[in-house]
Amino acid sequence: MEESPKVTAIATIVAAAGGSVAVGPRELAAALEQLGLDAAGSAGAADAVHRAHRESVRLRRREQELAALFSSARELAEVRDSDLLLDRLVNRAHDIMGFDVTYLSVLDQDTLELYVRRTVGSISDEFQNLVVPAGRGLVSEIVESRKARWVGNYDSYVRYRHEPTVDRAVAAEGLVSLLGVPMLTGADVLGVLFVATRREAVFTPEQISLLSALADHASIVLQTADMLRSLRRSEDEARRALERLTDHLAERDRANTVHQELVQAVLRGGGFGQIAGTLARALARPVTIIDAAGRVIADSQRMAPATTLLTPGREVAAAIDASRTSGLCAPVEGDPATAAVSAMTAGTDHLGTLLLGPGDFELGPVDRRTIERAAQVCALVELQIKAVADTERRLQTELVVDLLEAWPERGEDVTRRARSFDVTLAELDTVHVFAVPGQARPAALQALMQALRRHGLVGEYRGYIVAIVGSDTVARGGRGARAPISVEGMRERITQQVGVPALGVTAPPAGSPAQLGERFVLAARTARLLEAIGATGRCVTTDEYLPYATIFDADARSLTAFLDTTIGAVRAHDREKGTELMPTLRAFVRCNASPTRTARILRFHTNTVLQRLDRLSAILGADWRDDERYFRISVAVRLDELAGGLADGAAPGGNGDRLNSTRSTANRG
Repeated sequence: MEESPKVTAIATIVAAAGGSVAVGPRELAAALEQLGLDAAGSAGAADAVHRAHRESVRLRRREQELAALFSSARELAEVRDSDLLLDRLVNRAHDIMGFDVTYLSVLDQDTLELYVRRTVGSISDEFQNLVVPAGRGLVSEIVESRKARWVGNYDSYVRYRHEPTVDRAVAAEGLVSLLGVPMLTGADVLGVLFVATRREAVFTPEQISLLSALADHASIVLQTADMLRSLRRSEDEARRALERLTDHLAERDRANTVHQELVQAVLRGGGFGQIAGTLARALARPVTIIDAAGRVIADSQRMAPATTLLTPGREVAAAIDASRTSGLCAPVEGDPATAAVSAMTAGTDHLGTLLLGPGDFELGPVDRRTIERAAQVCALVELQIKAVADTERRLQTELVVDLLEAWPERGEDVTRRARSFDVTLAELDTVHVFAVPGQARPAALQALMQALRRHGLVGEYRGYIVAIVGSDTVARGGRGARAPISVEGMRERITQQVGVPALGVTAPPAGSPAQLGERFVLAARTARLLEAIGATGRCVTTDEYLPYATIFDADARSLTAFLDTTIGAVRAHDREKGTELMPTLRAFVRCNASPTRTARILRFHTNTVLQRLDRLSAILGADWRDDERYFRISVAVRLDELAGGLADGAAPGGNGDRLNSTRSTANRG
């Protein structure tokens, strides 16, 4: 019991050393006195107790700091959200350090500017959105030195480091003392972690060390975030590369499929239709092939009939020109029906174009190369077709020439060669001659050969297109025609192909192949006559013009000279004076030089007709009614009337309408 007060005193001293709030200076002094210590001993014991108290407080704080660091490290391992980690880390630094404001600034590696990213304890929007220029402020000094820096009073900080925007933000926040430590990763500075007070303060090494440890954690967060972003970018790039590779492989598969099918189509003798269908299936879009003139050759949807003439729009025409120049597939912008074109070329020759419509996917580079390859295949097919057509045209032309010129000497050879075209010469008895301009004859020949294949022979002879068929095979548009095309149909086919009106002349059927040459001479003579008087764009027979063709087997210049010499003065008088003497002269000739009959037909008085005849005498000469002169004038009048009738669409001999017209106009004579 005697030691109880001393035990109590010792317990009080231990409690004071442990930092108990229940033991103050008075209780500590009483406990020391209870132990019987003198004044010096009490002072020394009190000092030892205070040192033990401070160490206990330091250890407890260190324990809290270590616990906070362990918690932060555990979160680094468990949490993947970098923004959440930074928020927690700044909050934990604020709680542990116990200062007024804690904030984190991130360095832009390109501009070296620092952006305030996270703040705790801040009250100013200007400070929370602060951007510090490179080389300015305490934060730039920390970045440059890569060491911790602090100022006890920001106003006394070196002047050249100050920046007005930073000064305003610090003043708005009321900050006085600042401590910052760099966030390092290897040789790079990622940012700076700051604590600040609104009163002047001194920062201890323990505080700097603790803040540096937290800054290291923040560095790990930012570095991990950068790595994750880099990984995500790499993953996205890898995914896009895989998609591109997949698309490329799909394009290559389509290209290989198209290539194999095109090769098979060509080897099997497939034409443009098979090529268009193959390309349309592979690229999932409509394909149309047109020739150099714009006519449809093939259509994968079979919506445009063959030979339909397409007129490309401005955008499509520009793309075709670009494709012809470059030899590559050209995209089309602004045309909803056409997505791309590829020209079919051979050297400098333009043979046609592939037109591709819109599809379910965008055409890639391999797809465009596939289209270009298909265009090359089409060009080869077109050249092959042209070569075959040229050969066939040459062989048939040679056969027609031999048939018309050398039948007696080469009849058996001609018959044998005709059989190679599936034609029997004994069945051919009718000659059709078509007058076509020289540059258009190859196209006209090709058109007729296609129309009369296995039904006749077609060739070019003495400047005309000649078709030799059977009379029971071709009828002039009659109901009983068994041929695939009539004579008028032939002429229209030629006109459509060459773009200019054609003249067709049909000779009477021949009794044998040996007479076909004579029939051609007759048809050619008639064609020359009609060409000389300017007749074109119709089909006629030689019988209709036989008398004139027999007399005038001449060219246009000779025939025109004959007409000018005989009746040119009358026609000139009518043009200059506005008279109608030519109709009176035609009626006079048709009425066998009878003024009375002429007056009756024209419904004029006989004296009126006689007056007009006197006027004609003044123009033609007094002897114009003599036998020789009158015969020449009569023929010239009939030829002039014939030319006028063809121009008006009338056939020879059908001049009643023209005489009726004469009655209505002769009053002007």
